[in-house]
Amino acid sequence: MTLGGLALAVGILVDEGTVTIENIHRHQEMGKAKARAIMDACKEIVWPKLLILLCILSVFVPSLFMTGVPRGMFLPLSLAVGFAMIASFFLSNTFVPVMANWMLKDKLSEQKTTTFNKFRTTYLSRLDKLSSRSAITITAYSVVTTALLIILALSIGTEIFPKTDAGQAVVRLRLPVGTRLERTEEATQKVLALADSITNNEVEITSAFVGTQPSSYPVNLVHLWTSGPHEAVIRINLAKGTSVDIEEFKEQLRESVREKMPSLTISFEPGDIVEQVINLGSTNPIEIAITGRNLAQTRVLAEKLETNLKGISYLRDVQIATPLDYPSIKIDIDRVKAGQLGLTVEQISKSTVAATSSSRFTQPNYWLDKATGTAYQVQVEYPQYQMNSTDDIELIPVSDDPQIYLRDVARWSKRFTPGEYDRLNQQRFITITGNIYEEDLGSALKDVNASIASLGELPKGIKILVKGQSELLDDTMSSLQSGLLIAIVVIFLLLTVNFQSFRLSFVALSIIPAVIAGSLFFLLITGKTLNIQSYMGMIMAVGVAIANGILFITSAEQFRKAGKDKAYREGAFNRLRPILMTGCAMIAGMIPMSLGLGEGGDQIAPLGISVIGGLIFSLVSTLLLLPLIYDRVQGNKIHTSTSLDPDDTESRYYAPS
Repeated sequence: MTLGGLALAVGILVDEGTVTIENIHRHQEMGKAKARAIMDACKEIVWPKLLILLCILSVFVPSLFMTGVPRGMFLPLSLAVGFAMIASFFLSNTFVPVMANWMLKDKLSEQKTTTFNKFRTTYLSRLDKLSSRSAITITAYSVVTTALLIILALSIGTEIFPKTDAGQAVVRLRLPVGTRLERTEEATQKVLALADSITNNEVEITSAFVGTQPSSYPVNLVHLWTSGPHEAVIRINLAKGTSVDIEEFKEQLRESVREKMPSLTISFEPGDIVEQVINLGSTNPIEIAITGRNLAQTRVLAEKLETNLKGISYLRDVQIATPLDYPSIKIDIDRVKAGQLGLTVEQISKSTVAATSSSRFTQPNYWLDKATGTAYQVQVEYPQYQMNSTDDIELIPVSDDPQIYLRDVARWSKRFTPGEYDRLNQQRFITITGNIYEEDLGSALKDVNASIASLGELPKGIKILVKGQSELLDDTMSSLQSGLLIAIVVIFLLLTVNFQSFRLSFVALSIIPAVIAGSLFFLLITGKTLNIQSYMGMIMAVGVAIANGILFITSAEQFRKAGKDKAYREGAFNRLRPILMTGCAMIAGMIPMSLGLGEGGDQIAPLGISVIGGLIFSLVSTLLLLPLIYDRVQGNKIHTSTSLDPDDTESRYYAPS
């Protein structure tokens, strides 16, 4: 994110020096000597540039108050931009003037009619035409901008972070619950073969974890959870430069599995580190937990909701992740017979557990290697091939003298039981998971919540919790929206203090709706969403747009205070070139980023697109509409000092001693 911040700041850093050089050049055009032009130009713009610096830094102040993922991503970028801007401000007011004194010509060549002069003349004539009907123009601007903002806000999708093609996929395979490990391994190998055929052998590396280690093995599986021998997890990494898009690869693999392995269900999980972070531990972006005291009642509701979700066209891999029908054998001990034969339930249970699992669960036994001081656990268990049918279970010896078997004191029956119990606040819950294909997260969550609402009133004691990325998306959007609002308020207060006028602050902020509309419009037409990156770009575009507005307003105010007629026109004439130069430099700096070139470029492309869209709209509004708004609000007012100092000769409270 710090490198992204530096890339974002490049355009602004150039702008600082550009404004200084342009103003020096303008003073030289007035016929001043080089040294005098440099001095007067720097004095004239040092305060506006300081105000611009503070306004741009203000848009990043909200990052200090963010929490969680938004803070982790926004704060490093903010600090990188902030420190770079501070350094740029000092260098543009110290180093740049010195270099200008050494390198610029002492006098400018004779003025000639240039293409830019012709453009400036055309611009002023258009501005004069608009000023003759400024009321209609400003009203139209307000209505169109407001309508555009509403339409774009309702149309654009939202997500936490831009999707990127990292060439990585994690596939979770689920066979019917209770499938043996060997069958699961065979299915895993078939899926790997399908992956190779889909990509034309462009799979670089894969790894697979099949089933679970028996509980008798002291292995911690918290890093890779599977609920039984019927599950497997495969990691697939496609070769660099492959012609297959990762999302298209997933879709083709789903189709192939559906056709060739109908008993197998698959689900794709986060493959790269960014997706894993924003999932906050969930396996899928859509994860729903249904809690309740009665598991059977909860299951009925879960199956109904699963059916509703499968009806949403763009949801993929919708399934109940909790194994609810694990085949098991229930053993009922006849206590009367056991007592008559001199056996207790404890003795029978220990013999059965040791035969079907391991003696470590009934009688832990350790052997100490005295040479190394290491203790080893010793356990007894039957080989699996000798315990693979109900007949073998019946012949488990529970007593040696006399010889008594399990069938003599117990009867068994087949049944299905949950293969895993998940608990939330001590309550059992059932999990439904799903993925999203070619749709944004915000729209998907709206449809998911609508499906939940369609269930009607829930039975007493049952709750449905939408997990996955839902909560993080809400927190992220809330933090970013609050950040944008706080930035606007801080800028408004700064401008008010500087101009000593609420009106001028309002004038400067009047272009913000156009900037936001431009960012949203460009994101929409390029197929991007509103996310952390695009929000960063939008906030940055607001700061740059306000900077250009300050350049115009400070110049127009100088002419108004000097008593010039049509101060707005003079201000626009003077600041046309620096506003165009700074805006175009920033846009040019963002073009490589917006193209999303290189590995991971898709993740920062929305930032560049958002900045470009906001700046294009801000240039139009700053050059054509801001002068009209300024003229209507402030342009015709006679300048009066706002000073309260009785020793200030320009103050209305002046009182000579």
